[in-house]
Amino acid sequence: MYSFEGDFRRKPIQSLRGASKKEEKNQLLIRAQIERQRREEVRLQHESATKIQAYFRSYAVRKRKMVAVRNEFDQRIQSLHGPESPDMKTLVSLQQQLSFFYRDQLDSQRLIWVCQNIMKKKEDYLAYLSTSIPGGLHHLQKLLLLCLRHLTDVVKTTAPIAIPMRMLEMFTSPDIYRSHRFTRSPDGPVHHTWLYLINHGYFDNLRVILEAKVPPDLERTPVAPTPLADSILGLIMGPVSYAIQHKNQSFSHVILKAVCQSLLCPAYSEQIEHFLLPAMAYGRFPFPFVDLIQALISDTAVNIKQGSQVNGRPKRSSSSVEMTPWLLGALVTLADKYIEVLNTKQTVDFLSVLKKLLSSLPTCEVEDDDDSDDEMDVDQLFPTEGLQKIQQDCMTFLNSPNFVHRVIDCLGNKMSHDIVSAICVICHALMTHHHLEIHKVRLLYSLAFSKSFIRGLWSVCTTTSNWTVMGTEASLIQMLACGVDLSDDDIQRIVPLLAIFCAMFNHFLYTIHDADFYGDTTASSMPFSLEELIPMTLVLRDTCLGVIELANPDTRLSISEDYQEALIQAGMKDKPRQKEEQDRNNHMWAYLFKVTSSLVRQLYSRDTRRMFCPQNFWLSDRVSIQADKPSQIYRAQGSVFTRRPFGAMKSLTKTAPDEDGPPLSNTDVKNLVILTELPFVVTFEERFKILQKLIQTDRQEHQGEMTHFLSGPSISVMIRRNYIYEDAFDKLSPENEPNLKLKMRVQLINAAGLDEAGIDGGGIFREFLSELLKTGFDPNRGMFCHTTDLLLYPNPKSAFLMENYTKHYYFLGRMLGKAIYENMLVELPFASFFLSKILSRHGGNLDIHHLASLDPELYRNLLSLKTYEGDVVDLGLDFTTVNDDFGQTKVVELKPGGHQIAVDNHNKIEYIHLMADHKLNKQIRVQCTAFRQGMSDVLNLDWLRMFDHHELQVLISGAITPVNIEDLQRHTNYSGGYTDSHPIIRMFWKVVEQFTNRQKRQLLKFVTSCSRPPLLGFKDLYPAFCVHYGGNEPDRLPTASTCMNLLRLPEFSDEKTMKTKLLYAVESESGFELS
Repeated sequence: MYSFEGDFRRKPIQSLRGASKKEEKNQLLIRAQIERQRREEVRLQHESATKIQAYFRSYAVRKRKMVAVRNEFDQRIQSLHGPESPDMKTLVSLQQQLSFFYRDQLDSQRLIWVCQNIMKKKEDYLAYLSTSIPGGLHHLQKLLLLCLRHLTDVVKTTAPIAIPMRMLEMFTSPDIYRSHRFTRSPDGPVHHTWLYLINHGYFDNLRVILEAKVPPDLERTPVAPTPLADSILGLIMGPVSYAIQHKNQSFSHVILKAVCQSLLCPAYSEQIEHFLLPAMAYGRFPFPFVDLIQALISDTAVNIKQGSQVNGRPKRSSSSVEMTPWLLGALVTLADKYIEVLNTKQTVDFLSVLKKLLSSLPTCEVEDDDDSDDEMDVDQLFPTEGLQKIQQDCMTFLNSPNFVHRVIDCLGNKMSHDIVSAICVICHALMTHHHLEIHKVRLLYSLAFSKSFIRGLWSVCTTTSNWTVMGTEASLIQMLACGVDLSDDDIQRIVPLLAIFCAMFNHFLYTIHDADFYGDTTASSMPFSLEELIPMTLVLRDTCLGVIELANPDTRLSISEDYQEALIQAGMKDKPRQKEEQDRNNHMWAYLFKVTSSLVRQLYSRDTRRMFCPQNFWLSDRVSIQADKPSQIYRAQGSVFTRRPFGAMKSLTKTAPDEDGPPLSNTDVKNLVILTELPFVVTFEERFKILQKLIQTDRQEHQGEMTHFLSGPSISVMIRRNYIYEDAFDKLSPENEPNLKLKMRVQLINAAGLDEAGIDGGGIFREFLSELLKTGFDPNRGMFCHTTDLLLYPNPKSAFLMENYTKHYYFLGRMLGKAIYENMLVELPFASFFLSKILSRHGGNLDIHHLASLDPELYRNLLSLKTYEGDVVDLGLDFTTVNDDFGQTKVVELKPGGHQIAVDNHNKIEYIHLMADHKLNKQIRVQCTAFRQGMSDVLNLDWLRMFDHHELQVLISGAITPVNIEDLQRHTNYSGGYTDSHPIIRMFWKVVEQFTNRQKRQLLKFVTSCSRPPLLGFKDLYPAFCVHYGGNEPDRLPTASTCMNLLRLPEFSDEKTMKTKLLYAVESESGFELS
């Protein structure tokens, strides 16, 4: 039947309703599905049963056939008459039958009989195989494989093994095949025989034989302890020696890869470690070390080219060599002998293999703390004794003069990209994966102090490039500085180079004095000139910013695990990075940022001591941090604004560092990293605003909002003006006032014992604190003393002046911290080295570069000693120094037994640094530690580390700038009837403009108790400067209320009278008694 739908026949209609019962549609579909599944299971069971039956039937047939052939074999042997040997046709037929039914437990004696007869007539046997039997070589190879299996099977018994071993030795020798031609291939029968045996586990079986027949408790020696051990070594080295003689590269690679897979890659036994490896390196058999390197390189290249993955991991073929720590140990053992004979190209290849193997050593996760200089304990990194031994051997090899000289020679011949890259990857692995310090490894510190290497390494860093989609060549370091996300290949090309350059140049700079750095000496040891350092510093600064952007992108790709699996199964080439790979990359980025930022900070420190960069060079227009914008980094008692390891910063976007708010945004994390690691890229004004915001938040948490109404928690003290320091030290001690962050109100008592006039609304406290700090830091008190430039630093002799001198330094530190906390300026000029100690992250210890600010003469003398051309012994110096403690001289040893050690040309550098350390650190360590602790009790020192020592001095004392009268007039208020257009006010400003700068400062101090203007101008003066009507009495002097920053100015008839009265008032320096 035709239909209008185009079908020429009607489709069958199946009723799903059932015969006699009603059934829901869903239940019916489920029942039909279950029935289909059941039918499919029955079908699969039938197919499986058929396959199992077929397999068993074939197995049973083969087994019966083997029994029959074995019986026939025995009958044929028994049919032989006496000791007469069978003819070649019979012998070869028996051999073929043996190969068919051979079983290790049953047929060992039959195998021995066949081998004995073959060895008796070996020439006739080979001639018959090569001429009369098709594929005769294959029959021989199968027989040799049976001998190898037999040796492995009986190796732990007392059964004789001489005949099978002799068979292997005899028929793998090239000499026996000279008159026989088995194949038309030019490779020859031995070539094919070795390949057949190796493909069937030759070295695996020989390893079992070696470990069973060679005694385990051996001393490390290349000489075979027994004749049997020597024979086993000969079998192991047989294919290796054959490969050396015939110089077939592909065959040699197959042999050496098999040696690695079976003998060198798995964990060592004592026989391999103590006998086989030394025998390979120093025994009677030469070892093709160069071919081994080429084989490992080709194996790696093949694996990279294949690039296949299983479950997100690279899939290795069965013939590939696994990079294991044991292979590294074997390679180091062999290289110890052959490293000297390698040419430049071979050395580069060796370094390429070595850099891959170093990553195979297991490492232990350690906290990435920039301040930690402790080296990881070897036992902690390598819990097993075997791996610990390999690590020690590897470090011994890398520290060996032969290896270092070979590397240096290669660099001296040609500073090529391949050589530098290979060396840097090795150094990068040692420093990142194994946490080794530069000064502990000969290779690292030899390269760090090589001017040519550092200079060449920077050239390689800047010239390493890639082609863009536009067809232009772009430098990878410039792309990194711009925050461009690089591919994995580009990351592996540039990151080790840049990280090693920064680490080594940073280490190099620690040993360079400022005179060498700035080129003041005739023979400077600096690898770069100051003109070259400027663009380099710019690139490194931008690189730090680029790494910060890459580590904290504004958006992140989010892919679920199911979607990742689907992409992998679909064969996507660029797979999403797995967690292990991400952790590895995060660690790599963290280390790069650590060493790069450390180098940039050191260059900045040099620039702050003596400028070599242009003005505003360090500011970056890529950074836009504004204190006025809302941010989470100012909250929670400053617990967020704390320096953390770079690798731990990303966690702040997932979990809140405290319970006071949400996690940080990526922008906040980037800003936090910049402010704690590279604060100098932000303007001083913005950093000062951020500090004020941090302090304001902290002050609100401790003082509350009611403090402006003279209520809430506070500290109230009564201080005698003539005994300000003594009373303050007693009443503001930690025992009496543990929390100095509270609002402080002071009542001063005059010399007559009466309370001075005035209620402290903040002004009396500021005057009190100003006088207290002047008194406490007065050199006449003995706690501080002056440098030759009249700058303050702790007195090394203070311990002889009072017993509890540390409490006084702790107290002064708290008071100075309180002044900064209250945004109060005090005129205390500190020595730059002392300010650097306050800001130091390393316990306050400084290097010799800061000695110039303490004792310029001693600094010059020590530098002249460094460049002294004569014999230093003639100067009569030893490792001691003399301290003059109030007339009593005391000899102090700079090192144990220093009075018996003369300073000579070899140890003069050590003497210079020990002398500088004694003067800068040891003499005042206790005083500086107590001062820092007191200061940190009030103020978080991490906040102050946003500033350098020059900027910290500005925070303490204010900028040494003239008082801007126009700015003051613009931000002045008037009250009591005065306005900005009042004649008296106009006269006042006209008179003030005639003041000298000193008189202007005195006026400012008279009204505000501080002679220096606010850092951000008078708009930030709180309360604002105010001029109040002071009456019309012509004889009355101007008065002030410093708590309100209020000047009471009477009406004066003329400018002369006003100027005279004003100068008298501001120059009298009286307190609140003046009226």
